[in-house]
Amino acid sequence: MVSKNEIIELEITGMTHEGLGVGKKDGFAIFVQGAIDGEKVRAKIIKVLKNYAVARIEEFLEKSSSRVEPFCPFYKRCGGCSLQHMTYEKTLAFKKQVVTDNLARIGGLQDIKVHDTLGMKDPVNYRNKAQYPVGMGKEGPVSGFFARRSHDIIEIKDCGIQHPFSDIARDLVLEHIKKYNIPVYNEETGEGLIRHVVSKIGFNTGEVMVVIVATKPEIPQKQKLIDMLKTKIPNLKSVILNINNTRGNVILGKENITLYGSDTITDCLGSLFFEISPLSFYQVNPVQTEILYNKAIEYAGLTGEESVFDLYCGIGTISLFAAQKAKRVIGVEVVPEAIEAAKRNAVRNRLTNTEFYVGKAEEIVPQLYKEGKTADVVIVDPPRKGCDEVLLKTLIDMAPKKIVYVSCNPSTLARDLKYLTANGFEAQESQPVDMFPWTGHVECIVLIKRAESRMK
Repeated sequence: MVSKNEIIELEITGMTHEGLGVGKKDGFAIFVQGAIDGEKVRAKIIKVLKNYAVARIEEFLEKSSSRVEPFCPFYKRCGGCSLQHMTYEKTLAFKKQVVTDNLARIGGLQDIKVHDTLGMKDPVNYRNKAQYPVGMGKEGPVSGFFARRSHDIIEIKDCGIQHPFSDIARDLVLEHIKKYNIPVYNEETGEGLIRHVVSKIGFNTGEVMVVIVATKPEIPQKQKLIDMLKTKIPNLKSVILNINNTRGNVILGKENITLYGSDTITDCLGSLFFEISPLSFYQVNPVQTEILYNKAIEYAGLTGEESVFDLYCGIGTISLFAAQKAKRVIGVEVVPEAIEAAKRNAVRNRLTNTEFYVGKAEEIVPQLYKEGKTADVVIVDPPRKGCDEVLLKTLIDMAPKKIVYVSCNPSTLARDLKYLTANGFEAQESQPVDMFPWTGHVECIVLIKRAESRMK
């Protein structure tokens, strides 16, 4: 056991799935921020809990060859990135290990082939979407990112993973707030007007949307703000006022008011064009998204004769990729606006072999199955909580030839795979894709096939 403020020497023998170094003293686990497996450190205990302690590095006794100086000056304070102290190659190996460990420990899949993580050639300025909180600092209004494990806002002028236009949009809105004395939101009291600045950028079209999240449907001197944004941001296509007067951590409200330009912007992936609204889900790394979706379609093995279900389909991105090679695609999504966008995207891309349904996948798919609509291939891309058990039960009954599971959370992926592999399916292989360089997040795809014993 250790005590708070004690300084100990520690050998780092592993890493958590969040990127913390792990060492042990007399069998007691100690987590160390910024430590890499294989290192030896002198660390100060800053927190002691029942089953583990948290420590801070005081001195390196032996450094890993994978250690580098973070490129962001705010790295130690900001809660955005957590892996910049490693070489990029090390982060890719780390993410492969995260997937491998989860599939083995939670999913019971000891022998599944996990491929090397597909990384980026140039893993900087890759995000097409930014969300900057706005609040009051010691010297006036500030906007940036939350500090690690807090809601204190750090003013970050140049974020190395965001598109430069996102930083420009944030700075212009903040300048407007200061110039016209506009009250900013206070999380504790719920008072104030401006809460967030959100930007969305079509990497391949150049189109830019700026969303200002406010508690009321009016911004002082809004035309002057629009004029300034138009002057400083080339190809600005849309300025949206989003109304969110609820308490809590949800960033966007449900109501949007278009202050300038169009309600949406457009981007393209491969040969397909997609409409993007303030509320629609669209992968934040377009370079890696093409790699991710092409791998998913490769796993699906479409020949032009298949019926495909795309569940949690959003604005129909994977659906339309699949529709180019399948006989029929049915997309299901709970957000009505996303389904409307998916239908428009299908029309725009002249793909007539698609159908889209609004509702929860665990409610719509059993109904479709009851009506006799089945799939040869099912693609699922659920949120972090994974798939609902009712949906998995329906897929087991339907027994498609293949399930292609796209996951942003290896632990819930592993849980769902355990259920599927216990009920007539075989997990064949997994491909991690680095959608979020320098963070602890990893996306991966798993090819799942119907077991030979269930083949009809």
